[in-house]
Amino acid sequence: MMNVNLTVDAKGLACPMPIVRTKKAIDQIESGEVLEVLATDKGSKADIKAWADKIGHQYLGTLEEGDVLKHYIRKARSEEEKEEQNYPHVATNEELAAKLEAGITVLDVREPAEYAFGHIPGAVSVPLGDLEGGIAELDKDKETFVVCRTGSRSDMAAQKLTELGFTNVKNVVPGMSKWEGPTA
Repeated sequence: MMNVNLTVDAKGLACPMPIVRTKKAIDQIESGEVLEVLATDKGSKADIKAWADKIGHQYLGTLEEGDVLKHYIRKARSEEEKEEQNYPHVATNEELAAKLEAGITVLDVREPAEYAFGHIPGAVSVPLGDLEGGIAELDKDKETFVVCRTGSRSDMAAQKLTELGFTNVKNVVPGMSKWEGPTA
């Protein structure tokens, strides 16, 4: 059994709340200690792993027990921690709506179920956790708008795309939670 120093309950909460609770809780434990995050949001697995990797904490893994995902993160020593960076190139929902006819790529990084319940017409569905394997078909030089529910998963995805050689990426904020344009 894993030795856990603090457990956070984020069950029943949708993105971005599991990651928000994780960020607050990690500040309450010492370097080297282990945080357990209980969540039911399927997207939280990719979100928490990406966040831990980005900040420098050690993502130990996720155990599934029924509907509950138990995520484990070991807190980094302060010299290992990286300052959290937000992706600098942001577009509003309105800016995206105005560009829909312009031959852009819309990349939706939500989970498949979220995408199925409504997405921007023509959006390519690649969940954050599958990003590296799912983007081979995309044109790295085409203007790419990345969307999720609130802008936090898409922020991580936009940073990753840029690292992978995409040259014109925008993170859409606030994303699908406030999208008023057409949906499919």
